Amino acid sequence: MIASLGLILLCQLIGEAAVRGLGLPMPGPVIGLMLLVLLLLARDRFGILARGPLQDGGIETASRGLLANLSLLFVPAGVGVVQKLDLLVAHGLVIIAILAVSVVVTLLATVATFLFASRLMTRKDAPGMKDD
Repeated sequence: MIASLGLILLCQLIGEAAVRGLGLPMPGPVIGLMLLVLLLLARDRFGILARGPLQDGGIETASRGLLANLSLLFVPAGVGVVQKLDLLVAHGLVIIAILAVSVVVTLLATVATFLFASRLMTRKDAPGMKDD
C-alpha cells in the first residue's frame, strides 16, 4: 500500500513539475491525475506493466484508503479559513454574492450540457438513423 501511495504522490509531483516547468495554466494535480489514469489504462491494456504497486489492485486499495479519510484533508483548509476571519467579515457580502452567482452559473451550465447531450442521444436513437 505504501508503494501505491508513493506512485500516486509521484504522479502528482510530476504533474506539479510539468505545470511549473512549462508554465501551464492548470493545477499540477490535474496533470498528475491524467498521468495516473493513463498509467492505469496502459496497465490494463499491457499486462507487462502490472508490476509493483500496479499489480493486484494496489492503486485501487490506496485510493479507497485516501477516500475513506478524505474529511481529514479538509482540516488545513478549515484552519486557513479561521485564520482569515477578518477578511471574511470585511468582504463577506461580496463573497456570498459571488458564491450565489457561481452556483447559478454552474446549474445553468449543467442544465445546458444535459439538454445538449439529451438531444444528441435522441437524434442518434431516431428512426431511420443507422448505428455504426
